[in-house]
Amino acid sequence: MRARTVLLVFVLGAIAVFAALNWSAFMAPTSLTLGFATVQGPLGLIMLGLTALVTVLFLAFVVYLQTSVLIDARRHARELKAQRELADEAEASRFTELRGLVGEALQKLEGQCEESRTSVLARLDQLERDLGSRIEQTGNTLAAYIGELEDRLERETGRGTPSAST
Repeated sequence: MRARTVLLVFVLGAIAVFAALNWSAFMAPTSLTLGFATVQGPLGLIMLGLTALVTVLFLAFVVYLQTSVLIDARRHARELKAQRELADEAEASRFTELRGLVGEALQKLEGQCEESRTSVLARLDQLERDLGSRIEQTGNTLAAYIGELEDRLERETGRGTPSAST
């Protein structure tokens, strides 16, 4: 863009220098045909005016293009900002939803953990009762065996004592 601007300024400067050096030729009256009439006037000055008019039109077109580009850029920036805000809101709602899902999952896990804990404690209580009853049964069985052995010993001793006393 910089090179085009320098070239344009150079061309306009060259035209101005050329017009200044040849000003008397530019101002010389000439017979000009407009198609339907013939007039007398300075051809150089008319051509210089047309060049100036084309330059002004070109500059107006450039200003129009730059203005439309700036307006479009601002409109796009506003749309982009609006889309970014929508995306941020959507992301925030997803985070809120995720937080809710994680909370629900944690509550469910906590409930399952409590159920497991209750189940394990009930099982331990049952095992403790079973163990107590087995120990009691084993003690009773052992006491019965010991009682039976004592009875045998007494019988054996009772038989042996009369023999020993006879």
